[in-house]
Amino acid sequence: MTAETFRERIGIDIGRKLPAEDAVAWAAANGVRYFDIQCDLAPNALERFDAATCAAIREACGEQGLHLGLHTLSAVNVAEVAPFLRDAADQYLRAYIDLAKAMAAEWVVVHGGYHFTADYGLRKAASIDRLQRAVAYAEEQGVQLLLENLNGEPERAEVHYMPDTLADTLDWFAAIPSDHLKWAFTINHAHYDAHGIAGWIDGMDMRRCEEVRVADNNGEYELHMHPGAGTVDFPDTFRRIETAGFTGHYMCGWGALEQMLEGREILVQHAATAANLSPRIGPVRTQSFDTRLRRYSG
Repeated sequence: MTAETFRERIGIDIGRKLPAEDAVAWAAANGVRYFDIQCDLAPNALERFDAATCAAIREACGEQGLHLGLHTLSAVNVAEVAPFLRDAADQYLRAYIDLAKAMAAEWVVVHGGYHFTADYGLRKAASIDRLQRAVAYAEEQGVQLLLENLNGEPERAEVHYMPDTLADTLDWFAAIPSDHLKWAFTINHAHYDAHGIAGWIDGMDMRRCEEVRVADNNGEYELHMHPGAGTVDFPDTFRRIETAGFTGHYMCGWGALEQMLEGREILVQHAATAANLSPRIGPVRTQSFDTRLRRYSG
């Protein structure tokens, strides 16, 4: 098999913009090898994916050589502690894992939930415990989970996503060392973090990263912008990522489908200017995960 080009490694987050069947056809028609969909609400409500529907999607992706992923809702609180709701959160993750197996989806992006400031410790423990259970089930089912670093909120906001800092992201991965939990690195979330994109790449083990989620950002607050509309230095970002051990795919996450297709070409141009990007050369960081954890956890 020939190596994929950089363009071929850049996928599109289709989400709920198309029914799953149409998403497969759209990806194939537009030369998009990697794409993900969300299966919570119409047109991709989870309940509609019976065995025949899943088989048809699985076979279509196989015939076209496409790589399908699923993306859970960050609005579902994986750190839930209330009666009934905590059981529902477990069932929600299991349902996505079951659907991924039925469709032969190659990954499921999951999240750590959110806390309300005063209950941070309680929610963090609940999130890690729940994800440990989900990962154990994913191991049984042969499904790959990807934990996304979420967007930081203003310091005085009551509600905060988890994990949204480098230290917390390290904590989550240290608590769940399974190969069935890898990282979905959202660079626009890291861009306005104190460490910045470069700090996150230095702080994390990029060999545990399976997906890099891409959008521009203004460096100030949560935004998913078209490449060039913000302040992300894409050539430097790609150079750092590609020389840090990353071998996975990228995923565009902003705007309409046509805008992401257009933006993909801009990203390819940025990649072409990145020093040492192709062929990949330069040192692969081998600093131990434990060393990173101590460094960024204070």
